[in-house]
Amino acid sequence: MIGQLRGHLLDSAPDGTLVVDVQGVGYELSTPLGAVGRMAKDADGTITLHVHTHVREDALELFGFPTTEERTTFRTLIAISKVGPKLALTVLGALSVAELVQLVETGQTRLLTKVPGIGKKTAERIVLELKGKLGPVTTAATGTGPAALTPGGSESGQGATLRETLVRMGFKAGEAERAVATLGDLERPLDQLIREALVVLAP
Repeated sequence: MIGQLRGHLLDSAPDGTLVVDVQGVGYELSTPLGAVGRMAKDADGTITLHVHTHVREDALELFGFPTTEERTTFRTLIAISKVGPKLALTVLGALSVAELVQLVETGQTRLLTKVPGIGKKTAERIVLELKGKLGPVTTAATGTGPAALTPGGSESGQGATLRETLVRMGFKAGEAERAVATLGDLERPLDQLIREALVVLAP
C-alpha cells in the first residue's frame, strides 16, 4: 500500500486529478478540488501527498491529500454506507475538515445538502455516523466557512459559495470575483461552476 508520495507536480486537471513525478515514475492521483493550493511545497518545488490506496477487484486507485487530517476524514467518510470515494472527495473539495466538523456536530443536515451530490438522506446518514468521530470543532467555530453555508447570511447563493471556494483554493478575492462575474448565470451544479472558473482563471 502507498501511504505517502514526495515528488514534483507534473500535471493537474480541473477535476483534481494530479500526476506527481517520484524519481522518474509518474503517479496519477485523485485529490479534492483546491488540494494543490493547500499543499506544502519545499524550496525546490517538492510536494508531499498523504495517500489513500483504494483497492477494488478491477482497479487500484490513489487518492492524495495535503494533510493527514484530510486523509483521515476521507477514510471516515467512505466507511459510511453509500458514500464512495468520489462523493467523499466532493465533500472535502467543498468544505474544510473544520467546516465539516461544525456541520456534523451541530446537526446541520440541511446545509450539508448544499454540497453537490448529497441529498437529505445522505446528509442525515453522514451526521448520524460521523458525530463525535471527527475530533473537536476548530476553525469552523469562527464562522469563516463558505457563505452559502451560513444561515441567513446576505451572501447566500451560488455566487457566494463559488467565491468562497475559490478563495479557499488559493485565489485572491478579486480573482474569485472576476471569475464569478465572467460566468454570468450560475444556475448550474457547484462542481461544474468550479471547473469553469478554473478555466477562466488559468494563466
